[in-house]
Amino acid sequence: MALTGSSSLPAQPYEAAEAPHDWVDRYLLAGPADQECLRFGAPVDRAALRALVAEQAARLTAAGLRRGGTAALRLAPSLGYVAALLACWQLGAQAVLLDHRLTDHEVALAVERLAPEVLVESAHGPAAALRGFADTDPVPVALPNGRPAATGHALVQLSSGSTGPAKVIARTAADLLRELDCYARLEAFPKAGGRVVLLSSVVHVLGLVGGLLNSLHARVPLTVPARTTTAGILAAIAADDRPTTVIGVPFHAELLAGATNAPPLPQLRRMIVAGELVRPGLPAAFTDRYGVPLGTMYGMTELGVIATDLDGALHPEAAPVHGMDVREDGGELHIAMAASPYPGLTDPTRWSDGRLHTRDAGRVDPATGRITVLGRRDSQVSIGGLKVDLNEVEHTLAALPEVREAVVVFVDGAIEAYLATETDGVADRADAVRDALARELAAFKRPRQLTFLPALPRTATGKLVRDTAALRAAAL
Repeated sequence: MALTGSSSLPAQPYEAAEAPHDWVDRYLLAGPADQECLRFGAPVDRAALRALVAEQAARLTAAGLRRGGTAALRLAPSLGYVAALLACWQLGAQAVLLDHRLTDHEVALAVERLAPEVLVESAHGPAAALRGFADTDPVPVALPNGRPAATGHALVQLSSGSTGPAKVIARTAADLLRELDCYARLEAFPKAGGRVVLLSSVVHVLGLVGGLLNSLHARVPLTVPARTTTAGILAAIAADDRPTTVIGVPFHAELLAGATNAPPLPQLRRMIVAGELVRPGLPAAFTDRYGVPLGTMYGMTELGVIATDLDGALHPEAAPVHGMDVREDGGELHIAMAASPYPGLTDPTRWSDGRLHTRDAGRVDPATGRITVLGRRDSQVSIGGLKVDLNEVEHTLAALPEVREAVVVFVDGAIEAYLATETDGVADRADAVRDALARELAAFKRPRQLTFLPALPRTATGKLVRDTAALRAAAL
C-alpha cells in the first residue's frame, strides 16, 4: 500500500515503516505560531499549544516518564488532556486512555490490568454532566507497580464495552499516521479553511483521530462545545462563519434532527456520524431540517476509519477508504491487518492469517467493493428452530413513529426489546407498537417482552448498551 498523492504524510508503505520519532512535532504541532487550532471555550493558537505540551512533558519527565514508558490518562476532554497526550507521545511513551467517567473502582481495575508507570489525573473535580469539556490541571503521579511498555505501540485503548467486557486494543504511531492519510484523501472530510465542531469523546477513536488528531494535522480549527445539549451544539455551530462540519455519533444527530427552534446555519456543510448503525429515516430527517447531508462512517477502535459515505449518497453502503482490504467471509467482514491489535491475545476468532475478524455481519459488493454493514455477527438467534436476525427486529422497531430508539437482546431463548419513547401514553404506544409488529414481523420474530424507558443506557462513547443486565437494571 504505497501512500502517494496530495497527503502531507510520507509516501512509503506503513506496514514496513516506523513513524519518525518526531512525528508529533512534524505532523500535529507544526504550523504558523498564530494559527488557531483548538477552541475549548477560548481559542488556542499553535504557539500556545506547543508551550502547553512542553509544560506537560516537563511534568511527566519529573514523574519519571521516559521513552518506552507508560502513562495512563484519566482526564476529561480539555486542553489539559490534549497537552498531556501529545506530551506523552512527544517523549516517546505509550499512552493508555481511560475514560474520565469511569469510577475509581473501574480505574483501579484498569491500572491493575495494564500496569502503567504514571497515572495522570486532574487536580480539579470531575466534569459536570453534559459538559463538552472541562477545566483540567493534569497531575502525573508515579505508580509503584508500573511497568514500561512491552510493545512499540503508542496508544492503548479499551473498547467501549457495549456488548460485554472491554478489550485492550493497541495501535502504533504508524497506524495513526496511516489513518490520518486516509482522512486526507477524503475530499468531503474537513480541510483547511473550514472548521470542525466535535461532539465525540476525544478518548475514543472517532473523536481522537477523526476529530482531534486530524484537525491538528489538516490545520482545521476544532471546537468542542461548552455543553452537548441541543442548544449548546447549535450555539457552537452558529458561533463562527467558516464552513463547519459536525462530527459525532447517531445520538447527536437525533438531537439535532429533533430540534424545534434551530436557527439558520448557512455555515453548516454536513454532519458525520459513526459508532453504530443509523436508524432508518434519520438521514432524511436531518437533511430536511438543515438542508445538508448526514454522512456516515464505519470504523473500529482496532483500525480507525474503514469505510465512508460522507455525502449520504450510498446509504446503506459505504466505500472503503484508501488501502483498506475488506472481504466477506461467511457473512462476516474480515479486514487485512498485518498484526493483531490485541496485545497478548491469541484468539484466532479475532485475528488470524493477517486478517481482523470484525464480528460485524456485512456484505461486500464484488463489482464496486462497497460494503454494507448489517450489525453484529452474533445477532442471529434460533427461535423454535427458526433463524431470527435481531438486527432486523431492532431496525423494524426503530423505524416505528412511536419509538425513538431500540435495543433488542436474546435472553433465555426469547427476544426482549427495550424501547425509548415518551413517558406519557406508554400504554397506548405499547399497543401501537404491538399492532405494527403484528403487521411487519412474523410471530416467531416478535419480542416476548417490550420494555419502555424514557432513554436507553449508553456507553461512554454514546453507543447503545446491549448488555442484558445493564438494560434490566435501567428498567427497575
